[in-house]
Amino acid sequence: MAKRVSVDGWLFTATLLLVFAGAVMVFSASAVMAKERYGSAYFFLFRQMGWAVVGLAAMIVGMKVDYRRYKHPAVVFSVLGVTTLMLISVFFLDRAHNTHRWMHLGGFSFQPSEMAKPAIILFLAFFLESRTKAMGDWRNTLLPAIVPTLLFLGLIVFEPDLGTAIACAAITASILFVAGLDMRYLGYAFAASILPLYFLIFHVAYRRARILAFLDPYSDPQGRGFHIIQSLIAVSTGGITGVGLMEGKQKLFYLPEPHTDFIFAVTAEELGLVGALIIVALFSIFLWRGIRTAIRTQDSFGRFLAIGITSMVVLQAFINISVVLGLMPTKGIPLPFISYGGSSLFMTLACVGVLLNVTKQAE
Repeated sequence: MAKRVSVDGWLFTATLLLVFAGAVMVFSASAVMAKERYGSAYFFLFRQMGWAVVGLAAMIVGMKVDYRRYKHPAVVFSVLGVTTLMLISVFFLDRAHNTHRWMHLGGFSFQPSEMAKPAIILFLAFFLESRTKAMGDWRNTLLPAIVPTLLFLGLIVFEPDLGTAIACAAITASILFVAGLDMRYLGYAFAASILPLYFLIFHVAYRRARILAFLDPYSDPQGRGFHIIQSLIAVSTGGITGVGLMEGKQKLFYLPEPHTDFIFAVTAEELGLVGALIIVALFSIFLWRGIRTAIRTQDSFGRFLAIGITSMVVLQAFINISVVLGLMPTKGIPLPFISYGGSSLFMTLACVGVLLNVTKQAE
């Protein structure tokens, strides 16, 4: 069969529609707050659009550069080194919201942890390409494969940002599974993570409160359960067709960070079940075409890149939507393409550019 000469139209269109929907919903969710805080209702929208333009430019560049050019030790280990340096550097910078997650440059800020996800994907794709027959060799394959992930997880957890650390672990598990890792090793890893997760969650007050709120939000409706209850109210208020764009009330007084972590709740309230299902359908298309690309790609390096990027986007979307619907404890995971956040949007679009280039090469 001949090689593809154009990118996957379904994947490309779904990405553009998600970015457009994100710009619309960021404006709707943030306009009143932006007007009050910064004197302009367009403050967050203009920033999001600026990052979207830069991110789309990076996506187009990624579409045109043969993904095999990244399969070089100098590229892979330079990305790992820069990411590690940035993750360490944030600990020497001033705190923002009591965390060490941000690097500030002029009027812009960037989260180095957003670089950790593509760095892990690139390294694993490079390292495992020639080792798919030796996935049971823990000394020479498994251990070296997970060392960068473990390093990044440790640094990200101490920022602290447990949600992003869990996302990185899930991406790693997805690639290792596709590479042929026996499920029992993933079971061992899960068992080994239980004790650290117990201490990270139940010995940290705000995380423990989130778990308790998830289990029974109505036990403290004005305290730890307030956010999830308000999110569920927003979703239920929207009904089938929603209350109308810009007409939502929960974003004004009740939802925390309505333009970031809980933007899907605003979407469900204003655009209803129809709007929410359209967003879910677009992510489902992304998942379908990403998996299809991985299956059709004969090159193991391209297959692992495709699975890693697809899982990075879809897993985060699944976690964010699950939190909004009360199916998971609250985590600070943005909804890809939709939530306000420049570093997340830029890195995601750049990675999608690489994925689109893989679709060009898939048979």
